[in-house]
Amino acid sequence: MVDFSFPVDGFISVLDYLGTIAFAITGASKAISHKADIFGIIVLATVVGVGGGVTRDVLFGRFPVAFSDPIYVILTVITGVVMFFLFSYLKKKMNIWLVVDAVGLGVFSVIGASIAFQIVGMNFLPMLFGGMITAIGGGILRDIFVREIPIVFVKEVYAVASLIGIVIFYLVLSTSNDIQIASIIGIVAATGIRLLAMKFNWNLPKVRES
Repeated sequence: MVDFSFPVDGFISVLDYLGTIAFAITGASKAISHKADIFGIIVLATVVGVGGGVTRDVLFGRFPVAFSDPIYVILTVITGVVMFFLFSYLKKKMNIWLVVDAVGLGVFSVIGASIAFQIVGMNFLPMLFGGMITAIGGGILRDIFVREIPIVFVKEVYAVASLIGIVIFYLVLSTSNDIQIASIIGIVAATGIRLLAMKFNWNLPKVRES
């Protein structure tokens, strides 16, 4: 989620909103697959949509942006309601939202790292943690809520795409000192890797059991 004290342009803000909606859709879809009622659908949509950013802000000692700027919760609630009534139609369009989700992953990764940069400066580990928890924290909470092993731990190049995007953001920022350029390159890197992983069905190696 965007902290508007940070100088991001309107385009990244729009991507941030779309990413919030896309993440909320994955939460609502998971709730529907577990036969949740409309309240459960809205709750899980909101948890996924804003959970990563709220977790990041709490751990960094900040008042959560999602609580001070209601647009994020409004978007997730609307998404949950729309999914409740139109799921049978929207599931046919899910590929579109998987692409938007990939963009959201890149945007959230860079925004989280940027907020850590505001707080601690050019310190790589806090920036990496801030970016990754923003990008994947909501999805981890979603899976825990429905008593599943978080999908980022067992399949799909998702968290790794976030990690690479943050590393590239950090490297570009440390050499250019241009946060706008670093943000765009980091977002493109994380999003691109995620889209390639979906296209070619990339997964990380696992232990082979005998």
